[in-house]
Amino acid sequence: MALYLLFESSSGYALFHAHGLDEIGQNTEAVRNSVSDLNRFGKVVQLTAFQPFESALDGLNQCNSVSEGLMTDELRSFLELNLPKVKEGKKPKFSLGVAEPKLGSHISETTKLPCQSGEFVLELLRGVRLNFDKFIKDLKSGDLEKAQLGLAHSYSRAKVKFNVNRVDNMVIQAIFLLDTLDKDINSFSMRVREWYSWHFPELVKIVNDNYLYARVAKLIEDKSKLSEEHVPALTEILGDEDKAKEIVEAGKASMGQDLTPVDLINVQLFAQRVMDLAEYRKNLYDYLVTKMNDIAPNLASLIGEVVGARLISHAGSLTNLAKCPSSTLQILGAEKALFRALKTRGNTPKYGLIFHSSFIGRASAKNKGRMARYLANKCSIASRIDCFAERGSTVFGEKLREQVEERLEFYDKGVAPRKNIDVMKSAIESTQSKDTEMEEVQPDETSAKKSKKKKSKTNDAPAAATNGDALEESKSEKKKKKKDKRKMEQEMDNEEEKTNGANEDDGTAKKKKKKSKDEVATDETKKKKKKPQE
Repeated sequence: MALYLLFESSSGYALFHAHGLDEIGQNTEAVRNSVSDLNRFGKVVQLTAFQPFESALDGLNQCNSVSEGLMTDELRSFLELNLPKVKEGKKPKFSLGVAEPKLGSHISETTKLPCQSGEFVLELLRGVRLNFDKFIKDLKSGDLEKAQLGLAHSYSRAKVKFNVNRVDNMVIQAIFLLDTLDKDINSFSMRVREWYSWHFPELVKIVNDNYLYARVAKLIEDKSKLSEEHVPALTEILGDEDKAKEIVEAGKASMGQDLTPVDLINVQLFAQRVMDLAEYRKNLYDYLVTKMNDIAPNLASLIGEVVGARLISHAGSLTNLAKCPSSTLQILGAEKALFRALKTRGNTPKYGLIFHSSFIGRASAKNKGRMARYLANKCSIASRIDCFAERGSTVFGEKLREQVEERLEFYDKGVAPRKNIDVMKSAIESTQSKDTEMEEVQPDETSAKKSKKKKSKTNDAPAAATNGDALEESKSEKKKKKKDKRKMEQEMDNEEEKTNGANEDDGTAKKKKKKSKDEVATDETKKKKKKPQE
């Protein structure tokens, strides 16, 4: 059986015929040895056809389809033109060697051509790749490298753009930055406390919060200048007038040393920097909450935005978290303790990052492991719904949260919780009702748009009528309609005169009144009744 090789290069599709396999042998080692020698390998493999890509965009599309295991129309036409034709009802006397097994299966399904891909075919294609520039005569030196470089850049850029988990990266970066900001703000605020305590040591005991301490230090500057005038500003920062008065009194009898103006300026600048970092941390937390509600609303409503974001970042993406079983999700973040327990044959950890959830903190000591297992089960369900659902909603997350609350009550008070089937049915019904409401709202919006369009058309009509051609056409149409009406009325009048037998002269005939459509209909019924009597 003859063997043809399909080679997908960066410049186009190439088809080779492997006809002299008996000279080198039909095993992989013989082909591997003959690849480096072109004179020997050229007798085995010969170029049958070559079809270059039309453009760089066409090459990128072909490369994407080949990587996904799909055969394009261009590739199908190329194979049908250059491969030997097979008669109907007969088996082909050749096979096609392909590097990608998925592409080979798709080609065999659509074209009924036998395809094969193994080590032997891969070695032959490797030899073709090494000597490809020598098989094609018109190809200049350096052109193939340029085409490979350009296609590689465009392919990698397209893969980054169409990354399924690209939205998750924002959450992962935000939670990492949030954790580092917490550490930095804590260390910087401690430095502000230690630095400013040389000047005003009594302030540390009065103000415990780091952010408020930095704001107060920025406001006071020099303790010797403290007076009753600073009390309203201090009460605005602290929210307590007694504390503000206490600070003023402590400043008058402070034991701290005096600082030079340059030292005070540096302390104030550093306090301002800590305040800016704290405000940026608040904005970053708000950003993380909004992103989590967009990406994983059910997971965020079940376990919280921060813990959910930590689970996603530790797993790598939302899809990886959805693929994890609940047992893996339960100890996610406690890998060191797990492997240490396996090594020493001790007790394995009961929880990892889930421990930061409020549910486990509320559970009793003996029920913490049970609660962690149950919560991990619900988190895995919520992550899978968020990952694979078409529309994002918090219905399932809220129902799962209710289930966890019921399980807590069951462990504490013994109240039996609802069954999972009933809860999921109610969640599905609520989502379906929401979908129907959305569908009802959409037709109302479309009808409102149509009415707006009609109004706009009526408003635009007088503007369009200002054109001379439009006016003439409308006048001519009106005249025609009037003439048709007159003709119809005259015909009806003539028929009535015949039936009544009133033959009056043309000169003395008076103009009759125009009859309505209802009167005409009644006259016609009268005619039908009078005819049999005559």
